[in-house]
Amino acid sequence: MSAKDIISAYYDAFNRQDMDAFLGLLTDDVAHDINQGERQTGKDIFRSFMDKMNRSYRERLTDIVIMESADGTRGAAEFTVNGEYLATDEGLPEAKGQKYVLPAGAFFEIRDGKVARISNYYNLNDWIAQVSA
Repeated sequence: MSAKDIISAYYDAFNRQDMDAFLGLLTDDVAHDINQGERQTGKDIFRSFMDKMNRSYRERLTDIVIMESADGTRGAAEFTVNGEYLATDEGLPEAKGQKYVLPAGAFFEIRDGKVARISNYYNLNDWIAQVSA
């Protein structure tokens, strides 16, 4: 599979909430750069992160555009996050089922047909303004 195909499968699994397929696309030592946060390493840690996210947020990604490097080792995606804030995430505003729409992007490193690194980016201040309104 090409980097573009792997990234497309990654987002397809995310949108279906098929966490087994989603996590199956990651290397065991995946590096996850959290937006405005730390780097976490390892599939088990990524799984815990997604469990927490799925408790607090319901999100569907649309308008996905995927790009890949000529050598197939890197990729990028730009998309729109359509979400609902379900349960209060520590250190953030109180959740009351607020809906939000947020432009976002991600950078990927691909190794051996799997995602070895994902770095996510979005405007946290924009999200806070939307859920605080």
